[in-house]
Amino acid sequence: MAAVIELTPEQQEIQRVCRDFAAREIRPVAAEIDEADARVPWDTWNAAAAIGLTSFMLPEELGGGGLTDAFTGCIVQEELCHGCSGIGNLITSNGFFAEPVLALGTPEQKERWLTPLAGERPPMTALATTEPDFGSDAAGMRTTAKRVDGGYVLNGQKAWISNGGVAQSYVVFATTDPGSGHRGVTAFLLDRDDAGLSFGAPMRKMGQRAILNTELFLEDCFVADDRRLGEEGAGFRGLMTTFDRSRVTLASAATGLARAALEYATAYAKERVQFGKPIAEHQAVAFRLADMALRVDASRLLAWRAARMLDRGERATTEAAMAKLHASETAMHCTWGAVQTLGGWGYSREYPVEKWMRDAKLEEIEEGTSDIQRLVISRGLLR
Repeated sequence: MAAVIELTPEQQEIQRVCRDFAAREIRPVAAEIDEADARVPWDTWNAAAAIGLTSFMLPEELGGGGLTDAFTGCIVQEELCHGCSGIGNLITSNGFFAEPVLALGTPEQKERWLTPLAGERPPMTALATTEPDFGSDAAGMRTTAKRVDGGYVLNGQKAWISNGGVAQSYVVFATTDPGSGHRGVTAFLLDRDDAGLSFGAPMRKMGQRAILNTELFLEDCFVADDRRLGEEGAGFRGLMTTFDRSRVTLASAATGLARAALEYATAYAKERVQFGKPIAEHQAVAFRLADMALRVDASRLLAWRAARMLDRGERATTEAAMAKLHASETAMHCTWGAVQTLGGWGYSREYPVEKWMRDAKLEEIEEGTSDIQRLVISRGLLR
């Protein structure tokens, strides 16, 4: 795509590094990790950490790369997810943990919980919001944090926790005032070894299997006062801030996946001959590729627009939802288009497009389903 927004030389170099890493380290192992179903690709994680890809988004004073802007995050995410969306999203997952800590944490909390993420062998981290009965309705969560001497006792259950069980640190959201909705939502920092914290077995998933998802259980789990992020009731604000940023990041992840499908389908269509000519010369196939290309570029531009707004300090809730909605549905459309273009081979696990189609479905669900994104957009229009 001809760049409407010019990249700086530094951003071009980051793009090149991520593109090379995706081609060299991610794409070759993606099918193996998918087939393994519930295996963390630690070798790829450590290789990414060695060149700063797991901590580029952290501030320099905490040992990170200092590339804290959303726009650079979009560039990185698209390129990594061009290799594999599951592995790409895994590599940058510590950024999701860091967001509420940076937004709500004290200097001491940031030093204690974020500095280790910039080490040579960084731990994985996780964000625990979703519950079995409350996904998009975060304000309705039932996990409780009861005030006791010196801290809080947490009880409840979380579901679909990415990196659950393998992550060392967790930001867990609970209510300090049951029945008060968003006003009681408070964030807490937990360690995997905390008494009363446990995990279910990894869930068997349709796609993006490089990221393990589990249930998280809290049974009389004591959390000291210095583990609370912000004031009581400030957690919802931190969560919404995280959502705006993460939806833009995931829009770029979906764009990278969609671009991979487009490129693969285009290359195949140029070589596959039917009725005496490459199928790319048949109008039905050519028009499908044209529609895919149109959607990929539009998705990238929507993500970049929202990222630029966030970097200017502007509210971008509606624009982030637009980017996430369009890009996630583009990923589904383009991976469908790739499978359709390859025909029978597209349905075979010998080719990557069937995996990409399974991976793409998650993009329409995580961080707010497509229905929720439309709700956010419509509210923004009517506000």
